[in-house]
Amino acid sequence: MKRPALPALLLLAVLALSSCASDKPVVDVYKSASCGCCGGWEAHLRAAGFTVQSHAVDDVSAMRERLGMPEVHASCHTAKVGQYLIEGHVPAADVRRLLDESPDAIGLAAPGMPLGSPGMEFGTSQDYDVLLISRNGEARVFQHHPAL
Repeated sequence: MKRPALPALLLLAVLALSSCASDKPVVDVYKSASCGCCGGWEAHLRAAGFTVQSHAVDDVSAMRERLGMPEVHASCHTAKVGQYLIEGHVPAADVRRLLDESPDAIGLAAPGMPLGSPGMEFGTSQDYDVLLISRNGEARVFQHHPAL
């Protein structure tokens, strides 16, 4: 039996590795360098299997506007994953659901900084909603999260 040539085996290995790498969605996070809760959210995403690339910016609000997330839904950081924007402390499960369902939308937002959300696990937790932001800027509840 003839053994496959080494270059063919290397090509197969590279293709296998690149397909595994593409299974981990990349999340680009734009935040203030001094924000600690954003780091907690990034750790939450990494633990859920996302690849996180963190970008410290001088003006998060200007970055949010540049990316296209309406200011009315603002939080302390803005992120981009695939074609979507994620504003604030949105749970990784909601981000996965967004990617799986692929709605025609700008993305998701957890406005403000709800206590009990990923990265904000201190103090008394509160109920909060993650909103789906449509292309026209309208919002509807995507997922309700009760206080823990």
